[in-house]
Amino acid sequence: MLVIHKTWCGACKALKPKFAASEEILKLSSDFVMVNVEDDEEPEGSQFQPDGGYIPRILFLNSDGVVQPDLINTLGNPQYKFFYSNALMVTEAMKSAVKALGGSKNDEL
Repeated sequence: MLVIHKTWCGACKALKPKFAASEEILKLSSDFVMVNVEDDEEPEGSQFQPDGGYIPRILFLNSDGVVQPDLINTLGNPQYKFFYSNALMVTEAMKSAVKALGGSKNDEL
């Protein structure tokens, strides 16, 4: 799970405390390698901008490190498929990713 954000971004700043406060994100995170990149750490390549370079973006990658463009925010704006503004959006996408990419360590999924 790749979280791309910028320190100066208002939407990124708004998401950060919601993300950090979510017990469900914390629980689900045991099924992921969580990678947080900001500012100049953003990876280059069109695969990391499947529908644009807006921020924040959350992308899911398979075990080979390949971005999975079908794992999107189904609760958000379809024009910005990888933009997340609250914890519920993130947790729903995480659950979808676990199902699509195989298995969970959590009994509740």
